[in-house]
Amino acid sequence: MANAKPTPAPEGATGVLVLADGTAIWGRGFGAEGQAVGEVCFNTAMTGYQEVMTDPSYAAQIIAFTFPHIGNVGANYEDLEADNPHALGCVVREDVTDPSNFRAVQRFDQWMRANGRIGLSGVDTRALTRRIREQGAPNGVIAHHADGAFDIDALVEQARAWPGLEGMDLAKEVSCRQMYRWSGGRWQLGRGYAEHPDDESRPHVVAIDYGSKRNIFRNLADAGARVTVLPATASYEEVMAHAPDGIFLSNGPGDPAATGEYAVPVIRRLLETNLPLFGICLGHQLLGLAVGAKTAKMHQGHRGANHPVKRLEDGRVEITSMNHGFAVERDTLPENARETHISLFDGSNCGFELTDRPAFSVQYHPEASPGPQDSTYLFEKFVGRLC
Repeated sequence: MANAKPTPAPEGATGVLVLADGTAIWGRGFGAEGQAVGEVCFNTAMTGYQEVMTDPSYAAQIIAFTFPHIGNVGANYEDLEADNPHALGCVVREDVTDPSNFRAVQRFDQWMRANGRIGLSGVDTRALTRRIREQGAPNGVIAHHADGAFDIDALVEQARAWPGLEGMDLAKEVSCRQMYRWSGGRWQLGRGYAEHPDDESRPHVVAIDYGSKRNIFRNLADAGARVTVLPATASYEEVMAHAPDGIFLSNGPGDPAATGEYAVPVIRRLLETNLPLFGICLGHQLLGLAVGAKTAKMHQGHRGANHPVKRLEDGRVEITSMNHGFAVERDTLPENARETHISLFDGSNCGFELTDRPAFSVQYHPEASPGPQDSTYLFEKFVGRLC
């Protein structure tokens, strides 16, 4: 409704989250001014908001953090999973405070503003989370204007017009544009990030970047690999031109079926080489599609750093970090795909390995950034197969 008058915000409100059904959730805006449309989801992690905001898997999404005190440790230049934030914005309970952490270099709201991301505080995030759990992840618009004037009708129409993540290929948008080498290792207190030499004697992993987090490559390097990163659209010939000892399929955003239109044929040819292959998150879903399984949009998705996953071979429970809104449908896995992990929240598939190829994948994020480190053994498992 282009001619609608701006709707005055409640007293003190300078921001709003407008959902496609017309619901307006008011709060106090922070960070950048403006508006952004995407899918509204929630994340249950208690730490690591910078890593979450910069995770490419959150492209086209607005994150409601269930932990109330987001921003209390400030922001720094180390806890970044990409050069820029990929989440559109965030919704939090409490106002952003002055940081209380020796690593902080600026306030979180200043970091959000500098990076063009919109924040909304003062929201009952428990009620919003319950709504998403009951009704699924909605389309929404997050908006921040210092004068508190919003055209709610126009924002509702914008939310309704957004097509949603189903059928959307976002990997091309967040992937690297050209090949590069990776050598950095994981961060340590007082030392920063480790550096590993580009040693030709180390097994060579070619990683296809569908929207990868940096800490994945750090874990591969720490496990003993040298890593070459290629764009999401890399062809079979481009991958094999680097003479890999193994292939890694990264995490990323969007609908795996849409990304799979160009990625799956490449993965199928790579499987024929019998090279060890390891996939994470979107990479897990793409491997599933490549062997004939199907993927489906989840009701609310899994996002947080406290998700219990059962390892079926020995019953061990791993507490994991997750961020996905699509899943491999276990009933569609072929006979040569053995399920290895399941979610203890809803029983959904969280991992499988092929019985006739050295290939395996997991739905969760074993790189632990943010999150627990129960699953970092998977990088050692993969690199160990390359030697």
